[in-house]
Amino acid sequence: MSLFFPNEYVDSTYSINFEEFYKAGYRGVIFDIDNTLVPHGAPADERAIHFFARLRELGFATTMVSNNKEPRVKSFCDAVESPYIYKAGKPKPEGYEKAMDNMGTDKTNTLFVGDQIFTDVMGANLAGIYSILVKPIHPKEEIQIVLKRFLEKPIIWAFLLTKRGRKEI
Repeated sequence: MSLFFPNEYVDSTYSINFEEFYKAGYRGVIFDIDNTLVPHGAPADERAIHFFARLRELGFATTMVSNNKEPRVKSFCDAVESPYIYKAGKPKPEGYEKAMDNMGTDKTNTLFVGDQIFTDVMGANLAGIYSILVKPIHPKEEIQIVLKRFLEKPIIWAFLLTKRGRKEI
């Protein structure tokens, strides 16, 4: 089960204390896009644009790793001024490893933030990086993701039972 467990499970990407992670030595953040930063298929909004500017000010390098096609990923990443890897093949670790190479980071100083266990968290764990699972921003999703959400529920429940009371960074 540990392959499916994130290091942390939080309500929102926007509630993560990135300042504390920077103080702890993290320098790169890999993100999923859809339902992690904006609703599925939505363009980058002002909140996302300001968020990435803030991460750059803190000193973080960022890269999006998405299983989506390039037009979707490129349009979002152009708006937030972040590099990207599209059709990444998550949960395979190669996309995460390429992102770390591009950012000049390694598994000891890179975070991953995403909303799905079977692609995002599993891939980050296979790559050996700190994984943060966030609750999806919006309930409207493609049917295959809705089905995965059903399968994720017992894993999240087991994670919460094993992590209850444990304080991460």
